[in-house]
Amino acid sequence: MEAAKFASYWLPFCRENNIMDRSPDVYFSSAHSWSSKAHKIKEIYENMKVRVGNVVNRGEVSEIYINNDQEREAFDKWRGAFTPQDHPTVIQVLLDNSTDKDITGHCLPNLIYVSRQKSKTSPHHFKAGALNVLLRVSTIMTNAPIFLTQDCDMYSNDPQTPLRVLCYICDPAIERTLGFVQFPQRSRGINRDDTYGCEYKHLGEIHPMGFDGLRGPDYCGTGTFFLRQALFGDPSTSVKSEILELSPDRIKNKPIKSPDILALAHHVASCNYENQNKWGYKMGFRYGSLVEDFYTGYRLQCDGWRSIFCNPKRAAFLGNAPINFVDVLSQCKRWAIGLLETASSKYSPITFGTKSMGLLMGLGYSYYAFWPILSIPVTVYAFLPQLVLVSGVSVFPEITEPWFLLYLFLVLGAYGQDFLEYVLEGATFRKWWNAQRMWMIRSLSSFSFGTAEYFLKSIGLSTCGFNVTNKVVDDEQNKRYSQGIFEFGVPSPLFVPLTMAAIINLFSFIWGTILVFGGSNEEGLLLQMLLAGCIFVNFFPIYEAIALRNDKGKLPTKITIIATLLAGALYTATSFIFKR
Repeated sequence: MEAAKFASYWLPFCRENNIMDRSPDVYFSSAHSWSSKAHKIKEIYENMKVRVGNVVNRGEVSEIYINNDQEREAFDKWRGAFTPQDHPTVIQVLLDNSTDKDITGHCLPNLIYVSRQKSKTSPHHFKAGALNVLLRVSTIMTNAPIFLTQDCDMYSNDPQTPLRVLCYICDPAIERTLGFVQFPQRSRGINRDDTYGCEYKHLGEIHPMGFDGLRGPDYCGTGTFFLRQALFGDPSTSVKSEILELSPDRIKNKPIKSPDILALAHHVASCNYENQNKWGYKMGFRYGSLVEDFYTGYRLQCDGWRSIFCNPKRAAFLGNAPINFVDVLSQCKRWAIGLLETASSKYSPITFGTKSMGLLMGLGYSYYAFWPILSIPVTVYAFLPQLVLVSGVSVFPEITEPWFLLYLFLVLGAYGQDFLEYVLEGATFRKWWNAQRMWMIRSLSSFSFGTAEYFLKSIGLSTCGFNVTNKVVDDEQNKRYSQGIFEFGVPSPLFVPLTMAAIINLFSFIWGTILVFGGSNEEGLLLQMLLAGCIFVNFFPIYEAIALRNDKGKLPTKITIIATLLAGALYTATSFIFKR
């Protein structure tokens, strides 16, 4: 309600001054010339933030913030047994295009608040379930042929973006099969060298350009304009809905505040509406994976829809990237579980996807679906060669052997290609270095834990849920992040394999150097020593967090002790095996 009131001042101000940064928080924190009107708008915005903050802190809306009977009636619903986990459907029309106007007399857009019904005994289906409720409610109340899905931390960075989308949608050559237009997910506030590799160059820009030459990129969960009809069936036929008013091509002819429209909207947002129907499986956003965006885009393309990748020079949307190390790893662990759910389902990209979309698209989706199992070879390379190095055992070819050239070609070729792709996309060497380091770190921690949790869940020993990534900025964390310092702080199990790898590779590199320069099988141990040295250099932030830092973001002593004991146990076991 407060945002709706502020919009009546903010939108005319944006139009008059041709403002591109449509987020008031971003605009007022940036450097620009200030007019008396800008100062007035900022004062209105700051007052709004104070009122919202007071209500959040008190946990209730006091009478002093309620201006009329309509607002009082709306907040009277949030009483008694009404909790975030158990409450009825709430649908509130905050702005009605037919009656509400801004301070200059222009009509304001429809703004409708929706909170789906929640029950402790009913499945929530996490984000996909919420999106399906929004899809059905919007079909009942507005039925616009195009809609945008956006994460809550994203904002418009270019008001001309919808016009770009219309250029594709109105193209007669592709309009019949076009399902959605995807913009890259970009974040503001990433530090100069992108310490945590959160730009995801390959995932967000490089690979989608390749997909765009086939059937188009995958749905990445935000910054996506959908054709509504794509969520109701394949391009040739649409799945019949249980309610006539949910037809995607229905012409809406009733006002959004009419009692029958509101009653029907409440009905389709209820917990039980999806029982015994096709929602989430043949219609709407698809259930069955924690990465509902990847799975939904994949299933839509299997049904025959194509997509378009639109990557303008000025980012269409910007959001916040996590600046806490454990949040970055936890986010990737959830991705790993969801991707494996897709890979092992009856709609696996390697089988169903290849059959439905062709070999190249099937292999492209398979690459991501089976991404988490890369943790297996990465973990082997991070531990095994270094452990046997201490015993003087060689597992790689000697320099004089022909197989050594193959190893050299694969390493230089893979890293060379990766570096070239980053440079061509405008990234710096430091950004590339941090990205490849984070690839190694995610494989050892997030993907390993995600793979293990998925298999435990598969045999009924563990369950996993959807956890929203924390992007709340703490001043001290923000300062360390801007300096490129890793933020540990909490004793997370995700840090244990990383710390073990850091300890084992440091010790093995030192021991291997002694062996090599001592003349003990120099050629056979050289590659193992170089591998340990490479991981040692990559893991310098971990050594720093163990021994060189005293701030709140250092690695907890508990993690260091556990990792040291486990590393010692691995050394002991390896030595025992090779002595035998």
